[in-house]
Amino acid sequence: MRRSPVPGAALAAWTELDTGPIPGGGGALRLVRRDDEFLIVVEGMELMGSHRSGSERELAALACAALRRYPAPRVLIGGLGMGFTLRAALAELGPDAKIVVAELVPAVLTWARGPLAPIFGGCLDDKRVEIREGDVNRVIQSGPQAWDAILLDVDNGPRGLVSRANDRLYDSWGLKRARWALRPGGLLGIWSGCPDRKFKARLQRTGFTVAEHRIRSERPGRTPHVVWIATRPTDGG
Repeated sequence: MRRSPVPGAALAAWTELDTGPIPGGGGALRLVRRDDEFLIVVEGMELMGSHRSGSERELAALACAALRRYPAPRVLIGGLGMGFTLRAALAELGPDAKIVVAELVPAVLTWARGPLAPIFGGCLDDKRVEIREGDVNRVIQSGPQAWDAILLDVDNGPRGLVSRANDRLYDSWGLKRARWALRPGGLLGIWSGCPDRKFKARLQRTGFTVAEHRIRSERPGRTPHVVWIATRPTDGG
């Protein structure tokens, strides 16, 4: 997801299509449109734009390319957004893969089959996809060694934005839970709007081997986006 301020005057040029409350967050997401472009906005921040999706797709491509050796990989995606990460994962993975998408905000699921349906292109009906409405943190905690990859694109990086409760995804305990939920050799992929050396170090302290990928922003002059691919050791770590 893209996270950048949208000036009030600029936002006034967009037509609001719908608003969806954030469970437990006290705020709301807004879906707005201008011509053929859509934005999802929260508190004046652009969470995602339909015309800029490169780094979201890269999150899935980097992680799923490493899963091709598995005959039936299981992947958990935190955050549906506009489906860019999901579609990229489907393009990378074979017919026996299983992809579970956890989405906290019910309205996002409604938009995916409503005004945003042309962007999703029917990917929600792919037999490999299961949608779960709710907190991705609960899905992570549902069982040990359940996933070959967990991909998180729910905030502005390693801190809660859409929901303050998301902070627990990125603290030391949250990362330990993610490692517990991954099979040995499994991957934790996290999208960020900017680099964060402290978070990278936290990943390493938790026992992950970390690769940091900086991806040029599609907006000239902006800070590069970052995708961390953190691997759980195969030696029982």
